[in-house]
Amino acid sequence: MLKPATSEDLDFFYELYMHPSVNPYLLYEYMDRDAFTPIFHDLLQKEVLYVFLVDGRPTGMCKIVPQFHRNAHMLYLGGVAIHPAFSGKGFGLLMMQEIIAYARSAKIRRIELSTATTNTVAIRLYERAGFVIEGRLRDYTWYRSEDRYIDEYLMSWIAG
Repeated sequence: MLKPATSEDLDFFYELYMHPSVNPYLLYEYMDRDAFTPIFHDLLQKEVLYVFLVDGRPTGMCKIVPQFHRNAHMLYLGGVAIHPAFSGKGFGLLMMQEIIAYARSAKIRRIELSTATTNTVAIRLYERAGFVIEGRLRDYTWYRSEDRYIDEYLMSWIAG
């Protein structure tokens, strides 16, 4: 089940965002909880954070960011992650299917996301969920702690 995040979800989001196997593929550099807390509350205020629950237990997360005006038919999907304790069990695909169902119910025609070109596990997941690679975004993300840029793929799903 996909549900909007609440302030009670701070610990889960912090743990997942800063997990060593997850963090390299997400937006934020490593930081302590005190530095992450205002970021989390800002995202809560924008109402874009979602928790994916399995049997009532937080298992994954994502950001669903609506677009406006001429792009109101689409949303941006970011911060997609399944907690490593639950990986390899099919929950990633289940979460993606719920995100797509959410989009369909909201009359969304297009979902787009970007992912590191080296994140082959995520790319396979997104392709299994019906996303296609539309292009390569060169030097798109900067890893400040490593002083390097990485390329990302722009991927999209379109309602059919």
